[in-house]
Amino acid sequence: MLDLEVVPERSLGNEQWEFVLGMPFYQAVNILKRQDRIIKGIQVWYSDQNPLQMDLVLNLSHDGIKLIFDPVSQRLKIIEVNNMSKVKLKYCGVHFNTAQVRPTIEQIDQSFGATHPGVYISEKQLFVLNFRGLSFDFPIDSKFEIDKYMSHVNGCLIPKYAHGLGSLQFPNGASPTVSRMCIYSGNSLQETKAPPLPVSCFHGNCFLDCLEVLREHNTTLGLKFLLVTEGNGTGKLLDPRKRPIERIVRFGDSCQDVISALGCPSKVFYKSEDKMKIHSPEAHKRVRSRSADFFYNYFTMGVDLLFDANSYLVKKFILHTNFPGHYNFNMYCRCEFKLPVMVSREKQQQQHSLMDDSDFIVTAYSRWNDVQSSLLKADERPVILNRSSSTNTSNPFGSTFCYGVQDMIFEVMQNQHIASLTLYKPSAARETLSAS
Repeated sequence: MLDLEVVPERSLGNEQWEFVLGMPFYQAVNILKRQDRIIKGIQVWYSDQNPLQMDLVLNLSHDGIKLIFDPVSQRLKIIEVNNMSKVKLKYCGVHFNTAQVRPTIEQIDQSFGATHPGVYISEKQLFVLNFRGLSFDFPIDSKFEIDKYMSHVNGCLIPKYAHGLGSLQFPNGASPTVSRMCIYSGNSLQETKAPPLPVSCFHGNCFLDCLEVLREHNTTLGLKFLLVTEGNGTGKLLDPRKRPIERIVRFGDSCQDVISALGCPSKVFYKSEDKMKIHSPEAHKRVRSRSADFFYNYFTMGVDLLFDANSYLVKKFILHTNFPGHYNFNMYCRCEFKLPVMVSREKQQQQHSLMDDSDFIVTAYSRWNDVQSSLLKADERPVILNRSSSTNTSNPFGSTFCYGVQDMIFEVMQNQHIASLTLYKPSAARETLSAS
């Protein structure tokens, strides 16, 4: 049984690890991977068709814990304990929930001290006790006729007495116990949002705040990175300050240029094969090269950079959106990119628009049908991309579709969300059809 420390408005964990509000999804998964001998029965819940509307959830079914992540930022929003019998909990080093210590109203009041009066939800027969960044749910048996002890204030039922439900007399052993505990940011569980990425979760990495694709006359020139990293000074509570950094990487930059701008990559990957080269002109005449192109993978930025094997210069960028249901999900953080694409007057006339040539901004959250209506001809057909590993030849998520537009390749999932965006050097368009 897990023995965990509760820190309101911040975290749940122990001396070895902790789940911190605002932490990225992949960091929580990495904790669970390292604790696989202790934490079992983990489930990932998400919406296949509407991944931006429904929360992303890690359900620790054997331990009665849910980690609820914001579907857009993919940062931890709520830590929920929904089965108190499966976990030990303490606050400031003192247990308030164990096999011997029941989390009754009296025990919670003793452990956490005074708070605002709780709220009684009569239709659910539930009493909710709120602290800042922490709430407890107490189911109340209808036989206690709790309504007569409550008053209506601003449309809510609150206790008439200063001590709330603690002032009521319950039979021995019948005092309500906590059925659910939630840790969140702010004063309201219903209005809470995932906090910004905590400095404690940086671990020496740079994270991407925003990425702008630099284009001119519908041709990609490079990328502008707006990064956030740990600063050298100290801020409030002795935490290092976050430091914003702006960097630009262009086609033709060398390995040294890229490392100077972005730092060392998370990984260097050498291409062993190109399964889509069959779609290139005169593919049968191409001779296998003795050297291999290689990627710099920046996982916390959601970006890959491809270097030419001979010149060691950048010739391709790949931006990952990290949607659940994709083969590469949880390998990268989401790349928050902005791609300006000029929509021609002819295309606007087809859409019954009277505007002059204008930019259409594509983001990581754009649906493909909206992008397609502005950029593609009606008869454009995609290339079908199937992925599988050497150890598992099946892909449970199905194939994706790759559409070539100008000097870009959009990889699109079956739910119309963009899985990745590949940008290649126009002069090498025939060489770079792959959306690796």
